[in-house]
Amino acid sequence: MTKVKAVHDAVSRIENGTTVMYGGFGGIGNPPTIIKTILEKGIRDLTLIGNDAGFPHVGIGQLITEKRAKKLIASHIGSNPNAGKLMHDGELEIEFSPQGTLVERMRAGGSGLGGILVDIGIDGLVAENKQKVDVNGKTYLLETPLIADIAIVFAKKADTYGNLIFDKSARNTNPLVAMAGNLTIVEAEEIVPIGELDPEEIVTPGAFVDIVVKSEGVNWKWVWE
Repeated sequence: MTKVKAVHDAVSRIENGTTVMYGGFGGIGNPPTIIKTILEKGIRDLTLIGNDAGFPHVGIGQLITEKRAKKLIASHIGSNPNAGKLMHDGELEIEFSPQGTLVERMRAGGSGLGGILVDIGIDGLVAENKQKVDVNGKTYLLETPLIADIAIVFAKKADTYGNLIFDKSARNTNPLVAMAGNLTIVEAEEIVPIGELDPEEIVTPGAFVDIVVKSEGVNWKWVWE
């Protein structure tokens, strides 16, 4: 059994209005070929869930710059001025979640938990309209899990079943994102037959992966180059 498909076939699962969770941090670990194909297909009105808004022309930031998203759930947007302008102009709804809380909400979604209890932001704007829970004399916020219609992931290497190995810091949120999608699409730099990967190096088991596509490589220039 192979989960390998052409990228256009994989992205056909993403429609207008889909909720898409993406791996990556400042573009590193964003799946470039999948993002390029979403842009080419004209898909819009997306709800995006990920660590940040990328940079204006790097990674997931391209979808935001092209006004393809209606909502973003992220920990920060400072690296992408376009996200801030769209938010200010009322064209992009943004839900901020502290970074540690955000990744735990992803983990909760992927693990089937009903939520997590945190004390971060309990006296600030983060706490607005959220349930508070008392445990052993201490008050916590109940943060709900994050689950997406589609999760898009970038991996260094995958086998045809979808077992994944990540490259250094590109690992970041990708393993958690892979768990939290109702359907998970992985873009891999290299695809090998089953049995080729060292089991001790596998980070994400193929059980979490539905589709694997071959990467065409990073198609943006990094802002620090």
